[in-house]
Amino acid sequence: MSIEELARKNVRDLTPYQSARRLGGKGDVWLNANEFPTAVTFDLSQQTLNRYPECQPKAVIDNYAQYAGVKPEQVLVSRGADEGIELLIRAFCEPGKDAILFCPPTYGMYSVSAETFGVEYRTVPALENWQLNLQAIADKLDGVKVVYVCSPNNPTGQIINPQDLRVLLEMTRGKALVVADEAYIEFCPQATLTTWLADYPHLVVLRTLSKAFALAGLRCGFTLANEDVIALLMKVIAPYPLSTPVADIAAQALSPQGINAMRERVAQILAERQYLVTQLREIPCVEQVFDSETNYILARITASSAVFKSLWDQGIILRDQNKQPSLSGCLRITIGTRDESQRVIDALRAEKV
Repeated sequence: MSIEELARKNVRDLTPYQSARRLGGKGDVWLNANEFPTAVTFDLSQQTLNRYPECQPKAVIDNYAQYAGVKPEQVLVSRGADEGIELLIRAFCEPGKDAILFCPPTYGMYSVSAETFGVEYRTVPALENWQLNLQAIADKLDGVKVVYVCSPNNPTGQIINPQDLRVLLEMTRGKALVVADEAYIEFCPQATLTTWLADYPHLVVLRTLSKAFALAGLRCGFTLANEDVIALLMKVIAPYPLSTPVADIAAQALSPQGINAMRERVAQILAERQYLVTQLREIPCVEQVFDSETNYILARITASSAVFKSLWDQGIILRDQNKQPSLSGCLRITIGTRDESQRVIDALRAEKV
């Protein structure tokens, strides 16, 4: 029996998530991973690397609870929000029996995580405006234990209608968890669902330090939920999910000074987003620029695959969304520095399509 044959069938057949770094490229303008464009510096203060870290570092938990307006008992910290996605499937879904559900076009890790654990995933395509098709979701809920909703949605950039989310939470009460993936919520904080946790025991909110906090390389995320959910996730999380340096930097980033710095970065990104949107709408090959509540924009571009390759060859790396349902001709552009925005604008203006 070969090594390949020894592996689980669902893993043999699995197509891994194509992260920005996995896709590669040799660019000098990286606008494909929704990262903050410049580095933030921190000094490591913890030198006890000879000891294992706390499973849930108190300073990180307390600081994040204060920031998010929840109790520390409602916070779980993990290796990015991606680990939170997986922990929920591990804790709540029986392989071969239960299912998860999500609404494409959306984040690709929901399906990959489900496949990895041998759990069925069901999809309900979003409506033309990329909002939830509530009736179609209701028709597919039998056997579903976890519903993932990304808001603001990646890659489309819009907030999911709050009233639709309330309807979804009512139809799933006592049946399934609803997981609001708020990776980009710092760019539209008024849209958070954290204040709803008291009303919905089955609501879960995912957060990250990768975007507005400019710490994608740290791999630090949070799951916010009621205490019963957190207690179950604690049973399946790794013994030491955060290294001591990660916890050290995360606690600093979540200090009052760190949060103020994050909000200044958000203001910078929002201003730059407006500049880029305004410029793109004047370029002939750009057919449509969609409204965004995030640190990226989605644009429909004439001959998008050729344009994507042309910019790639010039060292400008964007994210091709052509394979996503309803996103034919679309490219996603992370908001970078003014110089990076100008590189994109000039390159697109030069395209002859």
